[in-house]
Amino acid sequence: MGRNTRKRRTPLATKIVAGAAALAVGGGGLVWANFYASAHEEHGGHNRTRSAAAQVATIDCPDVGQQIRDVPDRARGEVDGELATMDSQITDAYQRLATTRRAQAGDAQFVGNSILGPLKERRKAIIDRIQLEINRAGGRADDNLDELAGCQGRPADQMQNGGGQNGGDGQNGDGQNGGDGQDGGDQNGDGQNGDGQNQDDNGNGVAGPVADDFIDINDVQPNSRNSRNGLAANGDGGSTGTFTTECGVNENNLFNSDNLIAAPGVDNGAHHTHDYVGNQDNDAFSSDQDLAAADTSCQNQGDKSTYYWPVLRLQDGTQEFDAGDQGGGAEGNIGKILKPAQAEIKFVGSRQGDVVAMPKFLRVITGDAKSFTNGDANANSSWSCSGFEDRQVTDKYPLCPEGSQVLRTINFQSCWDGQNIDSANHRDHMAFVQEDGSCANGFQAVPQLQIRLAYDIPAPTVENGQVQNPYAVDSFPEQLHKPITDHNDFINVMDEDLMNEVVDCINRGEDCQ
Repeated sequence: MGRNTRKRRTPLATKIVAGAAALAVGGGGLVWANFYASAHEEHGGHNRTRSAAAQVATIDCPDVGQQIRDVPDRARGEVDGELATMDSQITDAYQRLATTRRAQAGDAQFVGNSILGPLKERRKAIIDRIQLEINRAGGRADDNLDELAGCQGRPADQMQNGGGQNGGDGQNGDGQNGGDGQDGGDQNGDGQNGDGQNQDDNGNGVAGPVADDFIDINDVQPNSRNSRNGLAANGDGGSTGTFTTECGVNENNLFNSDNLIAAPGVDNGAHHTHDYVGNQDNDAFSSDQDLAAADTSCQNQGDKSTYYWPVLRLQDGTQEFDAGDQGGGAEGNIGKILKPAQAEIKFVGSRQGDVVAMPKFLRVITGDAKSFTNGDANANSSWSCSGFEDRQVTDKYPLCPEGSQVLRTINFQSCWDGQNIDSANHRDHMAFVQEDGSCANGFQAVPQLQIRLAYDIPAPTVENGQVQNPYAVDSFPEQLHKPITDHNDFINVMDEDLMNEVVDCINRGEDCQ
């Protein structure tokens, strides 16, 4: 699979940011777009906060990329670029939503007429181009993609469920309709805060997280996480070995807001900043040849794979290097970037038998950066605290006791279709194991990548429905820094000898590195 070899600007890690970007309204930051009437409650002896009346919507658009199948290889780059443009349109619309509170308070039809209506038309134009590009390359585009053009506004504390799509019908389940250009649910009701100010923005002027996004780890029931995704492939039977690769914690400060897998050739394709370990030439314009020739932060120099994830930030007012940049502060990703204290990267086997080698340049995305609006079908977030690892949560950030680290753990898909290193929606060529550890539909078991990130983070304080100095994962602006949007990406760039060593070690039942 060829990649655009055009090289982009200097990596963000080496940029010098002149001046500081203000975080509040009018200073260039992204303004908080949700207004909460919060209620305080007691639960299990610990304080928790819930949002009682979220009245103003974020923007929820059907994920066109997840609905596309069978894109011819020669149209893949153009389609990915169009989908990235669609993401930019949503970001622009969300920023307009966030900065027009006074107009919304005075006109019940403002959001539908001035934001959602024009957004639908722009999305329709891109969908038409995608269909044309697929058909021109010899494929057959889905004629029903047009149904996904309309977006809606909905309350920010109302996550979609199950299917991962809202169907494009403009219904959000509460009687409001945004897909046809009308939206009556985006008003704050009493006309207050119409100037863009809001007491629930943690003093940052940006969208989230809010108090209800956090939970005391002691309030999480052991073994209560119920996810159809992220199952560990290994167990007592089958191939029981492990292979650990030591790649550091991004000591080289390699950051950018690109996404080489989902948006190749597109600057700021992720709209949030990533940590990178392993391959040191990973940006939107890196070709497979670039990756193969690059340096690596891994101790084993045969592992030039790229491992990346959205950064965590502490919203403490720190002006980071990207405070004024797209993907950073200009899109609501603000505060001090927190590097992991430890990044454990391990490959494990299959409960059902031997594993086979991953192909070079295999691309895998796990989790869903848009799961707050898409729903949880592809979500694979798992948050916990050291010493409490039997308590895992998907949709809350944990409040850990003193001396306990915040943990992010990810088990990747480990069933491969045996043919493709990528797919049109970047998912169909890989699958999670079934509950018994087997692969369905003729897929083959490959080593399962498991990543465990540990952070030293002081626990935020939650009082009277407000959270002070919260930490949060970087996100697309309209995803409001929700913990369920956590995700992880991997491109296999191990040389053939090392991959064979990994497979042999796992199949022999040994622990190697």
